[in-house]
Amino acid sequence: MKPIISASELQSESAGARPPVLLDVRWTLGGPPGRPAYEAGHLPGAVYVDLDAELAGPPGSGGRHPLPDPEAFGAVMRRAGVSADRPVVVYDGGLGWGAARAWWLLRWAGHPDVRVLDGGLAAWTGELTEKVPAPEPGDFRPEPGALGLLDADGAAAFPDAGLLLDARAAERYRGDVEPIDRVGGHIPGAVSAPTTENVDAEGLFLAADVLRDRFTALGAAEGTPVAVYCGSGVSGAHEVLALEIAGIPAGLYAGSWSEWSSDPARPVATGPDPR
Repeated sequence: MKPIISASELQSESAGARPPVLLDVRWTLGGPPGRPAYEAGHLPGAVYVDLDAELAGPPGSGGRHPLPDPEAFGAVMRRAGVSADRPVVVYDGGLGWGAARAWWLLRWAGHPDVRVLDGGLAAWTGELTEKVPAPEPGDFRPEPGALGLLDADGAAAFPDAGLLLDARAAERYRGDVEPIDRVGGHIPGAVSAPTTENVDAEGLFLAADVLRDRFTALGAAEGTPVAVYCGSGVSGAHEVLALEIAGIPAGLYAGSWSEWSSDPARPVATGPDPR
């Protein structure tokens, strides 16, 4: 099954006998909050999920968006109506990062059928509603470990045995600028692969073969392990999703640069070259 769904496909499935659970994960780094936009209009039946409060733990030494406690995450998903045997579709405003974070967490936690609305709300041509649903509680209980997860030590060692991709903007990778974290640069050995280059001008993912060619050119050869990091484990999930579309499994360093750069003892590389 493809990990993304088009707006027309979602309209068809939503009108069927067993429509998917819809999660609205509108989110922008630094705000504004997504809930007011959700309340102003969302897909019928969609439940709002707050990325900062419900798809991440408290910020700290583990980064700006550390993984949430699995039990707390499971409770949020059950309140939203998520069950183990019912498909889930997640969407955001169009950038795709918030939706990809929800997709990654659900897949990592063991849900077998999760897709992202390709292009997000911007691609939707159906009706919107202001009505906030009250779904029947679901039965989903996380069983973490279905997707690869790296910690800081794992990320440090990864380039010696595989391909570690940095999904942030190239200028942050090089260390030219760093608007958020303590210091600019990248994990030594990581390869720059901005996640913005995985989508077209409309925010739709590039075709699977185009994405496969892109990642192959970056070093994702047959048999080479691949992992991704970003600023705080959000846009990196979007890149893992792009790799999934391309047929390339990849792990995620969830703490990402916000965790790595918080420790002055960890090495930092700058410039365009991996090391």
